[in-house]
Amino acid sequence: MAARELQAEKLRIAHVFRAPLGGLFRHVIDLAIEQAARGHEVGVFFDSGGLCERVDEALARISGGLALGVGTCPIHRNPGAQDVFAFARFSAWLRQARPDVVHGHGSKGGVYARLSALVGMPGAPIRAYTPHGGSFNYRPGSWPHRLYMGVERMVASSTDVFLFESAFIAGRFDQYVGVREGTRRIVLNGLGEAEFAPVEPNADAADLLYVGELREAKGIDTLLEALPLVARARGAPPRAILVGSGPDQAILTERALRLGVAAHVTFPGPMPIRHAFRLGRILAVPSRAESMPYVVLEAAGAHVPMVATDVGGIPEIFGPFADRLGPCDNPADLARRICAMLDLEPELRRRQAADFASHVAANFNIESMVNSVMAGYREALSKRRARPAAVVATVKSPM
Repeated sequence: MAARELQAEKLRIAHVFRAPLGGLFRHVIDLAIEQAARGHEVGVFFDSGGLCERVDEALARISGGLALGVGTCPIHRNPGAQDVFAFARFSAWLRQARPDVVHGHGSKGGVYARLSALVGMPGAPIRAYTPHGGSFNYRPGSWPHRLYMGVERMVASSTDVFLFESAFIAGRFDQYVGVREGTRRIVLNGLGEAEFAPVEPNADAADLLYVGELREAKGIDTLLEALPLVARARGAPPRAILVGSGPDQAILTERALRLGVAAHVTFPGPMPIRHAFRLGRILAVPSRAESMPYVVLEAAGAHVPMVATDVGGIPEIFGPFADRLGPCDNPADLARRICAMLDLEPELRRRQAADFASHVAANFNIESMVNSVMAGYREALSKRRARPAAVVATVKSPM
């Protein structure tokens, strides 16, 4: 197929992932909305345990609906015998959807997408993979990391196009998987135009805000340990609002009690992110591991002042402003940077946030993200379709 014809071809695209949560789910929805708007037929398959009103509302935002349908079944976080059943259900859904592209997101979705090579579908769809951090965020050398990197090596050769969401994750792949097959692209997450409107904090906003999952990798315990240090330096305890949900909420609540800061820390649960941004004056991102976190992009777009750690893909977002970042697992450094931000004149804080927002607007937008994903699909499809011709030419060539 000529390059121009391939560019104009409307594709059937199936996205598979496990949990409809966080940045991964947002990425899939943004992709699906834009792909459907461009005339492609899209479908999604994910864990039925994630079905809820919030997910239904997100899927309903896809203009024209999901032409390939919505497939669900129970998909557990950790690998096990239940994956045999889940993969069988996914395979049956794929045979009905007949996609040109199977795009796996996250560790579990990535494995299912690559193993779809075993399904034997007509038309031989290409298999795309976006890690979204996933198994690459486990501590190197730990048994889960060794296990998951072994699985990544096993299925890497079945990947037609790697769509890494950050240079950091691409580097981790090269270091721990090392397979150089397939088309490779770094596709930066992006925001929509409306997300660059500033959000002003409420009059009674807390000093500090955290937004995200309540789990160990996010470093929230470091933030809690920094609060008494901030109180000591400034002569008054800072108020902190921790927005989100997750497996470590009870642990974090108990730690706040032990540190003597529980009276100044609130856990309001999950909420729309731009609503959450109104609740605090400074966003704290104390993460131990990240890939390309949407919360940093969204806060930048909303002109929310930020104190973040120098981990994963966060320095790629900050770019020329990366000197504002600090180490993870260091309450004293985090407290120092929080104090410095709180002590800034409000006008200077606003100006810094506006400069950072301009940088993010120029480099992280949805249109560029989707263009890069589609270019990756097209390149992989072109290679796939050229392969039989190349084989025929080899067979016919004289010895």
